Amino acid sequence: MRPALPALLLALLAILAGADAVWVMLGQFALDGGSFARLSLLSAGLLMGARFYQTIRPEPRLAAMLFGTGFLCAFSLGASLLNYLLLTRAGARIDVELAALDRALGFDWPRAMAWMAQHPRLNLAALIAYSSMLPQVALLTIALATVEEADVYRFCAGLALSALSCIAIWSFAPSFGAFSVYPFAAGTMKLALDPAYGHDLARLLRDGPGLISPRDTKGLIGFPSYHAVLALLVMWHARKIRILRWPAIILNSAVLLSTPIQGGHHLIDVIAALPVAALAIFVAGLRGDAQSSVKSSLLVNKQESFPITLFPTGGFRITAGQKRESAASAIKSKLSGVS
Repeated sequence: MRPALPALLLALLAILAGADAVWVMLGQFALDGGSFARLSLLSAGLLMGARFYQTIRPEPRLAAMLFGTGFLCAFSLGASLLNYLLLTRAGARIDVELAALDRALGFDWPRAMAWMAQHPRLNLAALIAYSSMLPQVALLTIALATVEEADVYRFCAGLALSALSCIAIWSFAPSFGAFSVYPFAAGTMKLALDPAYGHDLARLLRDGPGLISPRDTKGLIGFPSYHAVLALLVMWHARKIRILRWPAIILNSAVLLSTPIQGGHHLIDVIAALPVAALAIFVAGLRGDAQSSVKSSLLVNKQESFPITLFPTGGFRITAGQKRESAASAIKSKLSGVS
């Protein structure tokens, strides 16, 4: 039998942690070990709690909630560390080419920023929408657990697969966004990520990561935009929860629109998030559906008996009235083929 989705997710965490540990030791990177250890212990505690409520005191929804929280914490830690380690092996930047592609599509990033600077209320709404992404992921993990625990594992798988896809693409062709290419006057509008942030990312690629600490981790990936991928995944998985469906669609549509401004991304970064999210949803869904089918078949096969309740007790008992009829001869004639 194929391993269950939670087991595969735990195996992914183990592989990621092992790869990071070996690379850090061989490359002699400077690491904030204390911060990484504390977050690792927190993740381990959540995953152990999930195991407890899966096996010792079965509470599937609570187990899924703890597992999802612990997995996302541990995976974020391992994936961000891997991304930083890849700074020393990444290819040549493609931001200039992406900016040219944006202009070919009719999108002028400096002009869009200048227009948004003239609409402070709209810019504030964009800032709020863009900044809501991580809280949305945390809240949706809890909400999915209260409805259908299997959806939590699918959601985690989608987040992990899409993150690894973005990291793989970035490692071959790194990019940091439009704000690392164009000059822009800082302070003219309130931004989640300002131009100085983009220049810091370019410096990391040029000079190396230095001390790697989860307290000062930056989002390195420009193309495809993982922020946009998260918005698409949240919209997809929230559609099953009626009370969250339309708020998630509206809010995350705003996230997608605000990503080039508040995140300093190229427009093509957001467009490229679509196939990444679609592929992650497809692959995670295949595994999740297969697991659900196996679970359903096991439940059917383990059913010990199927009581028949179509007829009341005594329905086949011969009564005095029935004895007076010649039922036996009638049945015999039909069985013998005589009409």
